Amino acid sequence: MKIVVIGGTGLIGSKLVSKLSEEGHEAVAASPNSGVNSVTGEGVREALEDAQVVVDVSNSPDWDDDAVMHFFETSTRNLLEAEATAGVGHHVALSVVGTERLSESGYFRAKIAQEELIRGSSIPYSIVHATQFFEFMKSIAAAATDGNTVRLPPALIRPMAADDVAGALARVATSPPLNGTVEVGGPEQFRLDELIRGALQARNDPREVVTDPEARYFGIAPGERTLLPADDARLGQIRYEDWSNRVTA
Repeated sequence: MKIVVIGGTGLIGSKLVSKLSEEGHEAVAASPNSGVNSVTGEGVREALEDAQVVVDVSNSPDWDDDAVMHFFETSTRNLLEAEATAGVGHHVALSVVGTERLSESGYFRAKIAQEELIRGSSIPYSIVHATQFFEFMKSIAAAATDGNTVRLPPALIRPMAADDVAGALARVATSPPLNGTVEVGGPEQFRLDELIRGALQARNDPREVVTDPEARYFGIAPGERTLLPADDARLGQIRYEDWSNRVTA
């Protein structure tokens, strides 16, 4: 199949393009760097010619509330309109586990709006809700840092490797549309504060992680299970320790 990956040069997109190519598909990495801009519409129609599937793993470059809403709404509308013209039979979008529970965040309100546009479209679709990626552990710590202290809540989380995210997306993209949502997560469950504490210690980072039930996580106050997928989520195989050892090596 010809599968166009919007955001195909990013962390997840590049891994997804590689996996699909290895499976024998014509995987097209579409991004502003390749002349395809889903926000302005530049190059979108041309990229989607003869495509059977579009996978959207793009992300807003600006997380300001208004900017991120503009990005996801405009980009998604442009893609869905171009897909209808091109006769694309499957729209796959990467989103986040717990999105519907995180509406106090402008970013997640934008993701909710994106998903509503997809569900309201005539294009058959699949939405993949993924948990946080191992690759973002540094970003989590940075966002929660004040001086030499990292304040994080003890929320439960099932983070996963970007390779497992890409693998899950590849399986969904090459299967019939779900016309619904599937959740994916990592094989292990952690407390968020303990996970980041261990990650910093492994890198000899001197910052102290303080467990604070009132602490924010990227601007939200998650409950104990807010960030967890449901029991029927599809779980990846890469364990955090194995991933960490490989990255460190």
